[in-house]
Amino acid sequence: MSAQSEASRRILVADDDPAILRLVTAIVEKEGYQVVPARDGREAYKLLQAGGDFLACVFDVVMPHIQGPELVRYMKTEKKLMKIPVMMMTAEQNPKLSSDSFAAGAVVFLPKPFTTSQLQVMLRMLISKSRGEQS
Repeated sequence: MSAQSEASRRILVADDDPAILRLVTAIVEKEGYQVVPARDGREAYKLLQAGGDFLACVFDVVMPHIQGPELVRYMKTEKKLMKIPVMMMTAEQNPKLSSDSFAAGAVVFLPKPFTTSQLQVMLRMLISKSRGEQS
């Protein structure tokens, strides 16, 4: 496997809830992708700054230090990050959060709690967006 195709299978997952992070990681890895986990928004931000060669990103909306929508807005200002599709997740029942996420540039929005199959469907939508934009 070339370095290029290796990089293109990496998905950045950021959530401050370790249980959710483990769950999402397990599901994403089962789909055949490599997960790069981040425990909060600041960690995710550093990972994006350091490389940014991700196929997609999955962010919790509400995280310490840097919130999900802020991460997406930052990505939209960086040439190498702006094409990476983002999925937002949240347990908050606030419709403003999903509209904020979409306004920031998120592609799909997943309310918590979610089932494995819901996450898989959203992930496939996300990846197809990524593939579609790169071709």
